Amino acid sequence: MMKNNTVALSDLLQVFNLVTTQGSKTEGNYEYQGITAWHDFDGYTCFLGYKDLTLTLLFHGRYTFDFEQQETLDVFLSKVNKLLIAKA
Repeated sequence: MMKNNTVALSDLLQVFNLVTTQGSKTEGNYEYQGITAWHDFDGYTCFLGYKDLTLTLLFHGRYTFDFEQQETLDVFLSKVNKLLIAKA
């Protein structure tokens, strides 16, 4: 598991919100432009997924990435940036 502090938590939370409000819901998960979003039962821990990557947004402003391929992280971060630019 890798910790990454190069992306602002507020940006990741904006993407989570975008996926859950604009995406389609299936079995408790939301999907929007290839990114999946879900949260645990109490809503304190939120997740974003893309291929083999899972981003865990933890309570108290921390987050971690778990992924197998560096390319997956690069593509995910590119998608995040595009969503944030389109939202602005």
